[in-house]
Amino acid sequence: MAEVRKILGQINPAATTAEILYQVPTSKSAVTSTINVCNQGSSSATYRLSVRPSTITLAALHYLAYDVTLAANDSIAITIGACMSAADVLEVYASTATMSFSAFGAEIT
Repeated sequence: MAEVRKILGQINPAATTAEILYQVPTSKSAVTSTINVCNQGSSSATYRLSVRPSTITLAALHYLAYDVTLAANDSIAITIGACMSAADVLEVYASTATMSFSAFGAEIT
């Protein structure tokens, strides 16, 4: 097995739109170790994080965080250790377009 530590994904999603931050490539698995959420706006905002199989519609059981408030001009690093299989999806959602998300971890072949 080979493990490659890397930036898994970075995104600045549109407001109130769920978007994929990272999807595990075919024939690989991954461990998402840290997710950073940054609010560059001058007002507080909320975010959501979820992990789900790509073939499953997003449901309540997939959320890791739901409508968590992040203060203006603040950020948080979330240590997660999420083990993901091929095609699994890490999805994010923000209440405003001033939020950015970065995922760090390892892909395993």
